Amino acid sequence: MEIKPIARFRSPFSSKFGIPKQAGLVAELEGQIVFEPEYRNPDFLRGMEGFDFLWLIWEFSANKHKANSPVVRPPVLGGNEKVGVFATRSPFRPNNIGLSSVKISRIEWETSKGPVIHVKGGDLMDGTPIYDIKPYVVYADCHSDARSGFVDDRKWAKLDVEISGEVREYLICQGLNDEKIEILKEVLAQDPRPHYQKDPHKVYGMPYEGLDIHFSVCEKTLTVVR
Repeated sequence: MEIKPIARFRSPFSSKFGIPKQAGLVAELEGQIVFEPEYRNPDFLRGMEGFDFLWLIWEFSANKHKANSPVVRPPVLGGNEKVGVFATRSPFRPNNIGLSSVKISRIEWETSKGPVIHVKGGDLMDGTPIYDIKPYVVYADCHSDARSGFVDDRKWAKLDVEISGEVREYLICQGLNDEKIEILKEVLAQDPRPHYQKDPHKVYGMPYEGLDIHFSVCEKTLTVVR
């Protein structure tokens, strides 16, 4: 089977570093689905306004090397324990296919690029190719009592995020309003670091909204340093 992108995702992240590790972790994180020219007919979206969530089927396009191992090290296990790749959502898979549920914020039906779907809660890098879109249907897709394997035993602990008044003022001068700064804090609270990195003196860099956000982490506190 040959597949080709029907759309591209637009997000504040120009690289994969810093992107939330799952969809929905940063509920207010905004993104847009921009269709390829041949799919800009509004009829492709007819009826979508009646749904709240969408499934996106997409490509881990930033992963260039071939996945050769049957096991991976999930971040939720601290990057130390190995489990089978098909028992995880790791991006390092035989086929680089991702699956995410995102919330529809609004649909712009008429733009210079055809209909544009504004969504929240995505975990996709800017420019990510999307291969298919399907509506989220509660009666079939929601399993509220389902077990989640090793994830149930390892609760994700958020970091406390500190942004000084000086740094906040600079972010505002660069065009980030209070809402986007709060979204940035929620992104950082998810701990973007590789989970084998615990050096409290190391400064990490992360692209966000065209800016380079530099931060360090000491114990459970993340500080934006510049």
